[in-house]
Amino acid sequence: MKKMTALVSMVAVSAFATAAMAAVPAEQANRLGADLTPVGAEKAGSGDIPAWTGGLPTVPSNVSYTPGDKLPNPFASDAIKYTITAGNMGQYDAILSDGYKAMLTTYPSYKMNVYPSRRSCAFPDNVYAATRSNATIGELVGGGNGVGKAIMGFPFPIPNSALEIIWNHTLRFRSFKLTRQFTAAAVTRSGDYQLTTVQDEAIFQWSDPSKGAAEDLNNISLYYIANTVAPARSAGSVILVHETLDRSLEPRKAWQYSPGTRRVRRAPNISYDNPGTNSDGLSTSDAFDGYNGAPDRYDWTVLGKQERLIAFNNYDAEAAPYAEFITPLHLNQDKIRYELARAWVIEAKLKPGNRHVYGRRVKAINEDNWTISESDLYDGRGELWRVQELQQLQRYNVPLCGSAAEVVYDLQAGRYLSLAMTNEEPQNNYFADELDANRYTPASIRQLGVR
Repeated sequence: MKKMTALVSMVAVSAFATAAMAAVPAEQANRLGADLTPVGAEKAGSGDIPAWTGGLPTVPSNVSYTPGDKLPNPFASDAIKYTITAGNMGQYDAILSDGYKAMLTTYPSYKMNVYPSRRSCAFPDNVYAATRSNATIGELVGGGNGVGKAIMGFPFPIPNSALEIIWNHTLRFRSFKLTRQFTAAAVTRSGDYQLTTVQDEAIFQWSDPSKGAAEDLNNISLYYIANTVAPARSAGSVILVHETLDRSLEPRKAWQYSPGTRRVRRAPNISYDNPGTNSDGLSTSDAFDGYNGAPDRYDWTVLGKQERLIAFNNYDAEAAPYAEFITPLHLNQDKIRYELARAWVIEAKLKPGNRHVYGRRVKAINEDNWTISESDLYDGRGELWRVQELQQLQRYNVPLCGSAAEVVYDLQAGRYLSLAMTNEEPQNNYFADELDANRYTPASIRQLGVR
């Protein structure tokens, strides 16, 4: 284990090994907005990590932004501090994940350009207020497979267990109603790929400002539709998901419309280690977005809070044309910005008697937004199999701090999957007020899929 920051003392770590406590006393919650940010990160800086001073809650004055356009990079003038390659990676051993070390040693062309750390994360005031309230009332239910009492903000800003940390990621603020168009590319070793285009939409029930507690959600945290529109051979395939909040009461409900059969069928396979939709077998259903779905097949442990390099403030990556961004063996590393940040590092080990293609998963979660930034995925033999990166940026037009494109590198196959890319797509709509929960029915996706 790498050296932890001062916040995570040996006493604190030992507490993680005991039964999870969930809610914290009021005197602990009072730290939010004091020595902790409103979402629970350390405010103070240390070394190359600056203090958090509020982030970018509005469009910064040094950019010219027109709604609907790509977000201009407010840090475009930053120069690269240093570049990590296979030749010098030993100097940076303490801040590199095992996955990044494997990428550097496996692919001679892989490098990491490290820039000054800019703690740009910011969220709406009502998310901060909800998070403060959640700190003293939020609780794990269903043996850790659900969340109770909390609502809207991060449920556990001062976490007592790894399960609380993964729920912070799962329920993090991503707006209330969202529509977007994104692409995915399964890239061969030689660099060949075909873009798959998906139109998706979501109602994040958890972030409904009219709800007062988790118990008001009828056990649905998310309504989701994904409609594949290109290429022609895949067009018309539609999935519908009702994500449950307490998975011990009811597992995820999913349906799929197939244009070949013109039928809607229940799709229990959209979960766990079944191949992810449009992944060409390079990722699993529960790896999308870093991790999603029930945590019940794993034992979760906190390894500590550590200084880690993460892909952050990736405005230039999101603006790059696909032809420049997608390259053989790995994404164009000249387009990706890395920064030093503090991250919670957690480990998931497969429980005895349970099945999953990943026997072990190690995840780094950015303390400023509770978003998984990087995952090391191990096979059943204990060998590092896949490395997953979620590129992140501050969407100062909302505001929210979250993920952009994500990539899964399959070290054994020498291929990779890049997904959730919006480089050449219209801007995401984080204020899709027209979405109605009554739309998320099997009948609706049958109509969407008809061609």
